Amino acid sequence: MKPAFYVTTPIYYVNDVPHIGHAYTTLAADVLARYKRLKGFDVFFLTGTDEHGQKVEKAATAAGETPLELADRVMKRFQSLWEKLEISNTDFIRTTQERHKKGVSVLFERVMEKGDIYLGEYEDWYCTPCETFWTETQLIDYKCPDCNRPTEKLKEESYFFRMSKYQDQLLAHIEANPDFIQPKSRRNEIISFVKEGLRDLSVSRTTFQWGIPVPGNDKHVVYVWFDALTNYITALGYPEEGGDFGKYWPCDVHLIGKDILRFHTVYWPTFLMAAGLPIPKKVFAHGWWTVEGQKMSKSLQNVVEPNMLVDKYGVDAVRYFLLREVPFGLDGDFSHQALIHRINSDLANDLGNLLNRSTAMLGKYFGGILQAPGEETELDKAYREKTVAMIDQVDNFIEELAFSRALQAIWEVISAGNKYIDETAPWALAKDPEQRERLSTVMYYMLESQRVVYTLLSAFMPKTAQKGLCCLGWPEEASAEGLAWGGLKPGTTIAKAEALFPRIEEKAE
Repeated sequence: MKPAFYVTTPIYYVNDVPHIGHAYTTLAADVLARYKRLKGFDVFFLTGTDEHGQKVEKAATAAGETPLELADRVMKRFQSLWEKLEISNTDFIRTTQERHKKGVSVLFERVMEKGDIYLGEYEDWYCTPCETFWTETQLIDYKCPDCNRPTEKLKEESYFFRMSKYQDQLLAHIEANPDFIQPKSRRNEIISFVKEGLRDLSVSRTTFQWGIPVPGNDKHVVYVWFDALTNYITALGYPEEGGDFGKYWPCDVHLIGKDILRFHTVYWPTFLMAAGLPIPKKVFAHGWWTVEGQKMSKSLQNVVEPNMLVDKYGVDAVRYFLLREVPFGLDGDFSHQALIHRINSDLANDLGNLLNRSTAMLGKYFGGILQAPGEETELDKAYREKTVAMIDQVDNFIEELAFSRALQAIWEVISAGNKYIDETAPWALAKDPEQRERLSTVMYYMLESQRVVYTLLSAFMPKTAQKGLCCLGWPEEASAEGLAWGGLKPGTTIAKAEALFPRIEEKAE
């Protein structure tokens, strides 16, 4: 049996248009899912849309449509973007699906039966855009501390979840599991938040209708975060605890943006504790993207639209740039110039040029037929060992979700390949018939190292990796077995590769 691996993105809110931030989280999850499949895991990769709540109801009314019509329309935008970005998700959950509503109702009932959900009255300051209540002391000039928009005083009958009851259990869990909240800076932030004291949480609303009714009291709808977070188990068939739920839960990693960290590391684990369910193994909160130094906002009209980026630069260039440019977990800045620079230097000059040069040489010196390697020199050995060492390096970096460092390790081997050509000078060897065996060895090492490189790149740049492997006469699916040195068989026909990434002319500003 293959080991199971479960990775999720947040479910994206349907009153929003897909932007670079959504694409970033989903791409990271996709790379992780593809890499784990390459390594022989049985992967369940979930994404989807969050379709309930007051914001959706308001946006739909303003657009003159029903909330479900709005959700149906926007959900398709996310789905088509994921197809365009070659996202390999196993499932796409919508919170308006019956399977989800059923799971949320059962979870709510179970926690209620335990006495951890009770009816009371709520009065506080509410921020509609964030769907969050705040105490007066948390406000800044009566504005929401998260989004800086005005809040309003609301008083309503509400069901409460006894979150305070789980404060010590949650702290003990965080302290006993150092990897649960990543990166470390975020972990410290949550520990200090929990230590300040958890209050019971309002988990129902009566001021609007668009949501899942509270079991046994349909005047109330379930609070949007209790509803949304449950998607991670309803997609696995919860409340049925066998099947996919039994196989994949608890989740190996929830990938999220840092703005929803508290919901995933305080609310969600305490809901699960109350229901007697296991807690996710890891929550990793990545940073935000600015655009040319400025925060992305509709008013500045600087929102980076991923569809446009793919149309302009190609899917694999966008996939590569987003995961290479910034260490995962830190904030990053997007600029077209930086993207063009990466395409020209890393993709056209380094990766593409190496394949183009080496396959052209094989064509010129051996008619495109790969020869058996002869005796290994110190130079060959160093290049082979560097290639083989990269496999473990990449594995360790991906375990840490350090995607940019994994790509850096791969690029060091690509650079070593270009350097190996310069140091062995095949053009000089070709002039001397006595050096035929030496030339065969050089050509073999050069092409075999690239085969290993493209196998690993299949997680990051699936189309490019497939093209590269095809050029190298390796028609097989990328797999862990394919990472072993010596896969290319002498006698294989290898044609000269076309340019994988044509250079883009940089316009002078």
